[in-house]
This record gives sequence, C-alpha cells and structure tokens, in this order.
Amino acid sequence: MGAGTALETLSKLGIGCWQFGDMGSEKVPEAVAGEVIAAALAAGVNHFDSAQDYGAGRSESVVGRALAAHPQAFVATKMQLSGREETLAGVQASRERLRRDCIDLFYIHWPQKGRDPGPTMEGLEEARARGWVRYVGVSNFSVRDMQQASRAGRIDAHQLCYNLLWRYPEEDVIPYCRENRIALITYSSLAQGLLGGAVPRVPRFAPGDPRPDTVYYEPKVWPHVRDGIAEMESIAAEAGRPLAHLALRWLLDSGFVASVLVGSRSRAHLQSNLAAFEGGVTASVMRRLEEASQRIHRHIPRVGNIFKFYP
Repeated sequence: MGAGTALETLSKLGIGCWQFGDMGSEKVPEAVAGEVIAAALAAGVNHFDSAQDYGAGRSESVVGRALAAHPQAFVATKMQLSGREETLAGVQASRERLRRDCIDLFYIHWPQKGRDPGPTMEGLEEARARGWVRYVGVSNFSVRDMQQASRAGRIDAHQLCYNLLWRYPEEDVIPYCRENRIALITYSSLAQGLLGGAVPRVPRFAPGDPRPDTVYYEPKVWPHVRDGIAEMESIAAEAGRPLAHLALRWLLDSGFVASVLVGSRSRAHLQSNLAAFEGGVTASVMRRLEEASQRIHRHIPRVGNIFKFYP
C-alpha cells in the first residue's frame, strides 16, 4: 500500500469477532465481548474484524455497541457476493449495525464458482464513492478470482487463511498480493486453536463445533498434524515460550503480513495473545519451527481451503 495509508497503521494483532455472534460452542456473552474489546483498545489494538454472517449480524451489532465511543478504531466487515444494488443495501445494513458512517474495510467474504464478482465490486466502489466504505477487500479469493474482481474495482486488502499448518497461499496468492500492493491480513492465524494448545492429541468437540470438518482432522492427515504440533511444542518449550507466541511471531516476522487476526474469548486470552509480541525469539528457534512446519505441510492435501467449503 502507499505510504501513510491507514492499512499500514493496523495493530499487529487484530481481534477476530467471529465468536461474538451466536456461533455454537464459541459464543461469547456480550458483556464479556465488551470487556475484551475495551481491554484490546487499552492495549493499543485498533483492528476489529466482523462479518454479516457471524451470527446473522449479531457480531456486527455487538462490535458496533462496544466501539460506538471509539471512532479511531479500525473496523472491518464482510458480505457475500450480491448484485450491485443488493451490495449497497448490505453495506447500509452493516453501517447501521456497526454504528459507523464509514466502515474502514469492507470485504467480499467468499468467491462463488461460476459467479462474476464484478457487480459486488461495483457496489462496493459506489459505496466508497459515497463515503460509506474506506477500503475494499476480498477474502478467500484465488489469484484468478482477484484478477476478475480487479476489472471492476480496486482491491486494497486480502484476508486469507495462513498459518504454520496451511501454507498453500505462499505458492500464488501471497506473491500476487505483494506484486499488486494488496495488504495481507491473516485469519485462522493459530489454525483453529491447534497452535494455541487448545486441542488434545485425541480431540473432542462440543456439538456444533465446526472444527472437526476442517482438513486438519481428516484421518490420514491428523496423525501428521498431531505429531508435528508436538514437535513444535517441544521447540517452544525449549525457547521458554508458548507455541501460540511463536506461531504469531512467525506470521509477523514474514515481513508481508499487515495484521494477524486472533479470536479472544476473554481478557486473559487477549493478554496471552498480546504477550506474543514481547521479548525476542532467536533465529535458530524460528528456523527449527519453519522446518517442522514444512514437514507437516507435506501431508496437508491441497483442497482449496481448510474448511473444504466451495460456495
């Protein structure tokens, strides 16, 4: 991005607000969400990411109420592909829920096979011209999808799944974004909690938890993921740091990631994530982590996205 743009002033850590919607076992009460957002602001976090699909608008509403008195916060949201006029109506609905005259960054949430993103991009560019949107982004797009969307508007940012376990974006999406000065923002930065110590060797999930459907838990994949994470945890223990800290540092140390999104379900969870950016990590530790990551990645099938979701 050009020098001095707001995208270059994003905090290293961004708060993914998926869990502030009615999202099954991950639902966070609004009072707790407000505490997390207030603590994040106090710690210098300025980046909050939501979507219309997160609890059918509930996440946007919770974020909007929590940030109503903080116009300096950078707020992003997303919607699915729509027609031009439907896109404008969708942006207006998000503005109302988020209590923002201008939404800082508005993404197209997913591409859809056989559907032109052009009308949605045209609607977002019209919203930009009206002052309703500051930056336009895409999420989960391939290079081909971005090339098609770019014919109808300017892509400022791409939010993508990228972490120590899912590295396929390095082959094409990341180089394309860097070449075209598209800011990169990561979600699933801790691989759905796998890099945060949240899942045991024999994982058990509450009803409705979507994580078991991801590629990591396929029967032929999970043993390699499980053993590779154990190796990474050993490296982290020798370094005296939680694996989550090293995983977040690995993303930011790449030099091309603008901000990493991590869900925080409590103030303690938030403080633990923020601590990732304190202190130093030796080059030898990061090199060993990279090598372990590559060994795991060889066993991850290229299935398009970790969710195996193809709208």
